[in-house]
Amino acid sequence: MTLQQLRYAIEVAGCGSINEAAKRLFISQPSLSNAIKDLEQELGVTIFDRTNRGITLSADGVEFMAHARQIVEQAELLEGRYKNKRRSTVHFSVSTQHYAFASEAFSALMVGREEAEYAFSLRETQTSDIIEDVRTLRSDLGILYLCDRNARVMNKMFSDGSLKFTPLFNTQPHIFVGLSHPLAHREIVKIDDLPPYPYITFDQGESSSLHFSEELLHLPETGRSVKVNDRATLSSLLAGTDSYTVGTGILAAELDGSVLKSVPVETGELFTVGWIAHKDRRPSPIAAAYIDLLNDLVARRYFAANQFLF
Repeated sequence: MTLQQLRYAIEVAGCGSINEAAKRLFISQPSLSNAIKDLEQELGVTIFDRTNRGITLSADGVEFMAHARQIVEQAELLEGRYKNKRRSTVHFSVSTQHYAFASEAFSALMVGREEAEYAFSLRETQTSDIIEDVRTLRSDLGILYLCDRNARVMNKMFSDGSLKFTPLFNTQPHIFVGLSHPLAHREIVKIDDLPPYPYITFDQGESSSLHFSEELLHLPETGRSVKVNDRATLSSLLAGTDSYTVGTGILAAELDGSVLKSVPVETGELFTVGWIAHKDRRPSPIAAAYIDLLNDLVARRYFAANQFLF
C-alpha cells in the first residue's frame, strides 16, 4: 500500500466517479481503476461498490477513507516540514440545505486564505443527498434541521451512517415574502392566513416526503404550489409575485429588508438547525474554522435581531 494509492482512493471518493477522478489526477482511467483494484486486493476489502449507476463507498470503504485521509494529511505535514515542500491542495466540502448563512460563512472562510492552492466545495442540495454526502465523506459537513416531525427518521439515518448532529440554533418558522406581499407588514401571521397565496418549496426529488422537506412547517394543501431547485430562483419568484415560502427567518444580507421580508408564523413548534459530521472523525482545522464562522455569524448577526432560542 502506498501514499499514491491512498490519494487515488480519496480522489475517487470525492468525485464519485473513476473517470472524473482520472481526469483530475491526469492519469488514464484504466490505470486508476487498476490501482484501486490492487489496493482492495492487497487489503482484502471492497472499498467501492460498483454499479451501473456509478461508484460509491462501501461500509468498509467509509471506515477505510477516514483512516486514509488522516494518513495522507499527516504525510503532507511531514513533507512540508522536513522536505521544504509546499503542502498540496487543501480540500474542504460542505453540503447544505438552501441557507443564506451557510453561504455567507463559506464566503468568509475563503477571504484571507493563505494556502497557495485549495479546492473547496459548497453544495446546496436535497436533504437525503446531504446525509449521503457526509456518510460517504464526499463532504466534511452537512447543514440541515431537526424537529419533532422528522427527528425519529433523521436520527435513525444519522445512527446508521455513524453521523453526529450538533445544534447551531433554535428558531420558530417564518415566511419569506416580497416587500409588496399583502402579509409583508404583519408582525406575525397565522397558518390560516397562508392558503390564498402560492407556496414555493424546494424539490426533494425521489426522496420527497415530510421527513426530508426543507420547509419548517407541514401546511394544509394549497391549490397553487411551485417547486424550485435553487435560492436565486426562489428569491426572484418571491420578489416578483405574491408567493411565499417557509424558512428559518434568516435572509441573505443583501436581500433582507430591501427585497424580501421574513415574518414569524404563530405556532408552538420549535426547530433546531445544526451540522452533521462523522462522529468518530475529528473536524479538520479548516472544518473547525468554518464551524466557528457559522457560530459567530449566527450569534453576531441573527441572535439579537431574531431572538432565537438556544
